[in-house]
Amino acid sequence: MKTALNLGYGSVHGFYWMSYGAICSFASLFLLTCGYSNTDIGIIVAVCNVAAVFLQPLMADIADRSKRFSLISVSSIATVILMVLCLGTFVLQQKSAALTVIFILLMGGNISLQPLFNSLCFKLQECGIPINFGVGRSIGSLAYSILVMFLGTLAEEKGIFVLSLTAEITMAFTLASLALVTWQFRKASAAAGTTKNASAEVLADGDEEAEEINLIQFVKRNKIFMVLMIGVLGIYFSNGVLNTFMLQVIQPLGGTAEDMGQIFSIMAFLEIPTMMFFEQINRKFSCQTLMKVAGIGYVAKTAIIWRASSVHMVLAAQFIQPFAFALLLPAIVKLIGVSMSKGEAVKGQALFTTVTTVAYIVCSLVGGVILDQWGAGILMTIATAFTAVGAVVILLVVDKIKS
Repeated sequence: MKTALNLGYGSVHGFYWMSYGAICSFASLFLLTCGYSNTDIGIIVAVCNVAAVFLQPLMADIADRSKRFSLISVSSIATVILMVLCLGTFVLQQKSAALTVIFILLMGGNISLQPLFNSLCFKLQECGIPINFGVGRSIGSLAYSILVMFLGTLAEEKGIFVLSLTAEITMAFTLASLALVTWQFRKASAAAGTTKNASAEVLADGDEEAEEINLIQFVKRNKIFMVLMIGVLGIYFSNGVLNTFMLQVIQPLGGTAEDMGQIFSIMAFLEIPTMMFFEQINRKFSCQTLMKVAGIGYVAKTAIIWRASSVHMVLAAQFIQPFAFALLLPAIVKLIGVSMSKGEAVKGQALFTTVTTVAYIVCSLVGGVILDQWGAGILMTIATAFTAVGAVVILLVVDKIKS
């Protein structure tokens, strides 16, 4: 049962990150092909993330407080809505107000699912079976890696409808995976001697044993964590630049959409070992130490891409990924889980994702304008500076958060 539930959780991440790849990672290719400029793309991606900023805490709060809608129910309903929105991108593939609105809701909603799927790890553990977040997230990276390796080439050869079709199919499988995990959870709960009603209450975040707090109380209790989020904001600025504008960054170096797909694929594939064995690494090194290593890794990776003279150098920079994003994400998710009370955890996860989303908003708004006015070189100079500042903040404050 332990293996089955962990694989079920991994399948949720796997299909979700495949949909993320089709919708978010190839957003620039999709929108450029539809006739949008870099400035247009920057504004659209920024608004997508603004929408996510509002949706993430709303969805988390519903899952946290509601007796009627569980964490899985909220995730499933959101996925169905996204599938309906995705149908619009099959019909509308030219620049228009309707396509802009649909894409904003589609991308914003997709991003908003991340904290729910991260929190699902801790919820599933309440049936008595430990869930390995690193393994689940690494399955997501593997699935993403395999998909994006070919998706850029397919989109160039067959057209951008391939992106919409891929997103629709992978979201359907995400929905099926959530249903599978629900069944596995209830089966594990029954085997552990819990009642059917109790398992439903566990899936909902509104357990009576968990203290309910509002956002103001959360901030007062976690002041150091809020400072840490400033550092995360700086680091994720470059993460947002590279995820949103990678195509534009490599085009002056002779890169294509196919190269972009390969870069994203290699990047995601290299994350897998670190995430897969994160629990073993964490036994030897604290989450705080791993976050400091990740901050330094992010600076090194961004600086190499900044000074790259060829696509091969950009590819080479991805080999630092195991010591950057692959460490930072599971470390901060685990740190939130072990340093906060049960009533705070979902809000902590939502706040982390909100901060990364704000970073995407800032980098998208300024990134598109900088690309059109001054080019990719200036954009990467600014991204490297923001990353360095963020890393310094993490190095200074992370040890003050006690597990």
